[in-house]
Parts: sequence; structure tokens; C-alpha cells
Amino acid sequence: MEQLLSEIAGQNILFLAIAVFIIISIMAGVRIVPQSQKFVVERLGRLRTVLGPGINFIVPFLDRVRHKVSVLERQLPAMTQDAITSDNVLVQVETSVFYRIIEPEKTVYRIRDVDAAISTTVAGIVRSEIGRMELDQVQANRSRLIEAVREQVAQQVDDWGIEVTRAEILDVNLDQATRNAMLQQLNAERARRAQVTEAEGTKRAVELNADAELYAAEQAAKARRVSADAEAYATRAVADAIAENGLEAAQYQVALKQVEALNSMGSAAGSQTIVLPANALDAFGDAFKMLKGK
Repeated sequence: MEQLLSEIAGQNILFLAIAVFIIISIMAGVRIVPQSQKFVVERLGRLRTVLGPGINFIVPFLDRVRHKVSVLERQLPAMTQDAITSDNVLVQVETSVFYRIIEPEKTVYRIRDVDAAISTTVAGIVRSEIGRMELDQVQANRSRLIEAVREQVAQQVDDWGIEVTRAEILDVNLDQATRNAMLQQLNAERARRAQVTEAEGTKRAVELNADAELYAAEQAAKARRVSADAEAYATRAVADAIAENGLEAAQYQVALKQVEALNSMGSAAGSQTIVLPANALDAFGDAFKMLKGK
């Protein structure tokens, strides 16, 4: 009886051990990978596979998850490096790079320190690109510089299984001596522009004054032309009257004007003495004769 109980207990322990082994094997063979990660699996020290998000199965005790790599976008700390432009100006460029790991099997087996490697690569590219530009071009073409840095970094880190998503030029700083020189140049340029503006204003004022004088002269000439035309018209009218009515009509008009002039002198205020020319009576007589003759 005791022997039977001993055999049953031994079998139970064996079954329990087998069950425990199966449970452990299942737990060791199932890997649940988060959406933001990828698992690099090795078998006996060699790359076996890369597990994506979700439930994955591996061979227990042979396969082992060696690396858990995040595939989220990463930002390198802001980096500052010195560079010299083509016109020999020392500048300090502050950059930042965003990247993400898309092939973790390349990243973990081909490069040890990804951040340091990218930082070194960016520094070299920035120095090379700025060395081809003058200082004014660096300030004005920052977007082109950013695009060149991003493209070249992307090409050089492709073997590391990395995708460069963005590259930013945060700031371009100058040394104090260069800043002072640029400030003096800026002040000189402002002074030159002020002088040019003042000179252009003076020139415009002279032009407007000349235009005004020319306009006044043209108007005066037009007025004289109108007056001359009026006199010519009056002369033609008298000539036409003489030609039509004869010389007597002209003499009548002259005598009539003389009478009107004498009448005005006599009717003036305070006039008590009238001075008549010698032929005044003759003028009256001629006027009456002509009127009677009409």
C-alpha cells in the first residue's frame, strides 16, 4: 500500500513538473510587443528576427529577446558648433535634429551610440554647407541650409536604419567684433539712405517748382493769345463795318465816343468847370449831322 502511494505521488510530481515546464515554455515562447517598440530576437547569439507590435511566438530557450527598441520620434539635444563662412566670418550655429529608428536590426548591430554619431554627422555637414556661403546668404537662406542638412544627414545615416524627419537651425550667432562691425555698417547704410531720400525730395521739389512755373507761363501765354485774338476780332469787326457802311459810319462812332467822354467829365462829382477842347463843338456838330443824315 505504501509502495502504491509512493508511485502515485511520484507520478503526480512528474505530471506537475511537466505542466510547469509547459507553462514556462508557453510563457517563454509568447512575446507581446507594444505599438511603440520593436524587439530584436537572437538565437544562440545571432540575429534571428525582429518582432513587430502585437502577439509574437519564438522558440523557447533557443530564441531570446536581446534588444527592445523604441520606434518613437526622438529629438537630439540642441547642438552648437562653430563654422566659418566663405567671407571668413566665424559663426556659431545651433541645430537640432529629429529622427526615428525604422530598422532596429541595423541600429543595434552597426552603431553603438546613435545620438553621438548623428551629432557628429550634423556638425560636419553644417560646417561644410556654411563654408560655401557668405554671411548674408547664411542669414537669408536659412531654409535652404536646413533642407541641405536634412538631406545629407538622411543619406549618411541610412545604413544605421534611421529616418531623419526634421532638421532645424535654431540660431546663428556672431562674435562681438563682427556684431559691432555689422552695426556700424547698418548705421552707415541708414545714413546713406537718409541722404538719398533727402536728395530725392529736393530734386522732386525743384521739378515740381519748375513744372509750376512752366504751367504759369503757359497759362499767361494762353491769356495773351486770347487777348490778341479778341483785339484781332475787334479790329476785323471795325474793318468789316467800314467796308460795309463806309467811312461815315466810322466817323460817327468816333464822334459819338467823344460826346460820351465829355458827358462823363461833366457829370463827375465836384466838377464846376468843364474844359472843352477847341474842336469839341465841331464834334457835337458832326455827330448831329451824321445822326440827322442817318
